[in-house]
Amino acid sequence: MIIFGPVPSRRLGRSLGINNIPAKVCSYSCVYCQLGRTIKTCIERRAFYDPEQIFKNVKERIGEAKAKDEKIDYLTFVPDGEPTLDVNLGREMELLKALNRPIAILTNASLLWRADVKEDLLKADLVSVKIDAVSEKNWRKINRPHKSLKIDEILNGIIEFSGEFKGKLITETMLIDGLDYSDDLEKTADFLSKIRPHKAYIAVPTRPPAERWVKPADERVINRAFQLFSRKLGDDVVEYLIGYEGNAFAFTGNLEEDLLSITSVHPMREEGVKELLKKANASWGVVKNLLDKGKLVELEYEDHKYYMRKLPSRIKI
Repeated sequence: MIIFGPVPSRRLGRSLGINNIPAKVCSYSCVYCQLGRTIKTCIERRAFYDPEQIFKNVKERIGEAKAKDEKIDYLTFVPDGEPTLDVNLGREMELLKALNRPIAILTNASLLWRADVKEDLLKADLVSVKIDAVSEKNWRKINRPHKSLKIDEILNGIIEFSGEFKGKLITETMLIDGLDYSDDLEKTADFLSKIRPHKAYIAVPTRPPAERWVKPADERVINRAFQLFSRKLGDDVVEYLIGYEGNAFAFTGNLEEDLLSITSVHPMREEGVKELLKKANASWGVVKNLLDKGKLVELEYEDHKYYMRKLPSRIKI
């Protein structure tokens, strides 16, 4: 599914997702990824979908959402992999500008050292960059990058981009249990002070992760990160990103298609599925049918049930 939603986003309000990368083409294989492990990491940009077709699909979905009075705050590139691996990303944004909606891109920032990637991202209205760690050791353990990537090159690329970008730059730092954050949090805070983001989010895994051992960081670690980041950036800039987004998912008319498109990149908690069924005046039998057909899988994480479209990259949690 190239287009999904609109879905509730903790950062973007109501977001219409654009899935411009197939599962799971990525430069990282993050241990907490909701889509599972990356089969083979890559850093070469190439074409995946026709830009005109993406534009057509987005325009149609906007019309469907408008007809059902569904609000859309952002058109968001948040795919099954790293969005900047799409060589047509810049062209796609140019086309989407005609729809008069702000465009957001959620990137792991691993390719921002490349001039062509930076040029593409400068066209967005909002860019979210992943900065889980600035130390070599934690970066490799958390993000498991492509072997040719270098942390210093990536960080320098983020700094250069922040100096040119005219839109909103936000950051996300995912904190997980079992890592040594004794020095890394302060170093991350120092780095963030160099790029001065509009918002700096501190996150923990809220969906089933790629690796069984991944758990949210201890509250003391999360609080320490907040204090260190706030000291450098200000209390009004730093926010927690540790809660559930809510259940305000869109219903466009085709319930099975909506469930599969949303859960292909955005696992839904049981309460969210029930709210969507209620909007569609449908029974749980729709979900059971998709489970029986093997199109949907049920997962458990942190005492909650989640439903996700079955993907080759998804390991059993």
